[in-house]
Order: sequence, then C-alpha cells, then structure tokens
Amino acid sequence: MAPSIVTRRLALAICAALATPASAQSPLSMTQRMTCADAMALVKSRGSVAISSGGPLERFVRDRSQCGLTEIAELRFVPTRDNPECPIGYRCREPEFGDWDW
Repeated sequence: MAPSIVTRRLALAICAALATPASAQSPLSMTQRMTCADAMALVKSRGSVAISSGGPLERFVRDRSQCGLTEIAELRFVPTRDNPECPIGYRCREPEFGDWDW
C-alpha cells in the first residue's frame, strides 16, 4: 500500500524541521526575549547560568566568587528586549598580559 499524500507531507515537514539549524528556527536569543531586569535577576539568583545572547551558550556569573582561582571577572553586556546593552553579569576568563597593572 502506497503512503498517502498526508503521510508524505508530514514526513517532509518533519525532515525539514530536523534539517533546519536551531539558529534559523529561533531568530531571537534567550536574552532578547527577556527584559534587562529579568536577565540580571536570573544571573544574580542562580550565581552562574549558561544562556545564549545571540551565539553559542555563554556562562555568566554574579561575581568573582563564581570564577576559578586564576580567573578574573569581566563585566558583560548583552542585548535584551528593552536594552541593547544590558549589564547582565560577569564572564570568567584567564587574565592576559595586558590585564596586569604594572
């Protein structure tokens, strides 16, 4: 028995959805769906959170205590629904030579 037209269309729709990259399915990042206050509160309440701000997931922390012993905390700004440069929290990173205050 041959598959019906409805079955073929359903299979085609499923294949198209699976083949479409996530970035094309969701044009707004997680932070662009939140207000600045909500994004800042999320980081503050959890201490550390991995969230998308337009690219791959990025880890944001509330303060330096969430970083490794050798890391520094760098203030990060991300686009939110109501603020194109929301100070969401900090990003932990290893210091570079230019970061030292000689």
